Amino acid sequence: MRKRERGAWTAVIRPTRGWLELDVLEWWRYRDLIALFVRRNFTVFYKQTILGPAWAVIQPLLTSGIFTVVFGSIAKLGTDGIPEFLFYLCGTVAWSYFAGCLTESSHTFSSNAKVFDKVYFPRIAAPIASVITQLITFCIQFALFLGFLAYYALAPGYPVAPNPRLIALIIPTLLQMALLGLGFGIIVSALTTKYRDLQMLVSFGVQLWMYATPVVYSPTRIPPQFQPIYALNPMAPVINLFRAAFLGTPTYDPGAHLISVGLTIAVLLVGILLFNRIEKTFADTV
Repeated sequence: MRKRERGAWTAVIRPTRGWLELDVLEWWRYRDLIALFVRRNFTVFYKQTILGPAWAVIQPLLTSGIFTVVFGSIAKLGTDGIPEFLFYLCGTVAWSYFAGCLTESSHTFSSNAKVFDKVYFPRIAAPIASVITQLITFCIQFALFLGFLAYYALAPGYPVAPNPRLIALIIPTLLQMALLGLGFGIIVSALTTKYRDLQMLVSFGVQLWMYATPVVYSPTRIPPQFQPIYALNPMAPVINLFRAAFLGTPTYDPGAHLISVGLTIAVLLVGILLFNRIEKTFADTV
């Protein structure tokens, strides 16, 4: 609480009572705290590492290299005529941002329990900061991808044709990825206050989800009988958009992307409402 010099209270802190009792303006008022959380998260993540932020570059390079050998050279999965390494790097960079947002947001209560016990601030600030921190890593990896894209686009013999109209959709799609990862992350975070087993399944579940998303293969290889299930994956149109925008693949479906956006909004709303309901009692269960 804040107090005037004459003794009158200027703010009253009380727990939320209803599912729909949200104060979005309060989140904005704590933007400086969110910025401090972002700085803390980025510093702690690379603290006591020899290479530091260089891991943001090494990780997608190693992952894409392994995918090129396993799924390209050995499994012989098609890449729509796109150079295999560039095809896998594009999918890896986009997927890593979403996966990072989901994973880090899911640790909100367990990672910040000591802070939550001592001082008041809107708890949603912590997962929002995690999403912004992941955006910094994404920017580093995306710059790496653009470097390889420029090389293949300028080199003769490679069918790489960026689509400027679809590139214009990348920024709102990044926002969608952040909100989707945030939504799923805070749902898991809220549920793990009572069901700790979910925390153990997060990494495994994200890994399985990646293989259900066209990160290491083209969606043209999905059998027709599995197409209805594939359409329910909100990340599939996102990966397809990235490849269509920067590599010129013909697999992007605007209709499927609209469904993906609708699912993202639904997941985010459910996540915020559940998080808002759980945050006032988490100290009794964490």
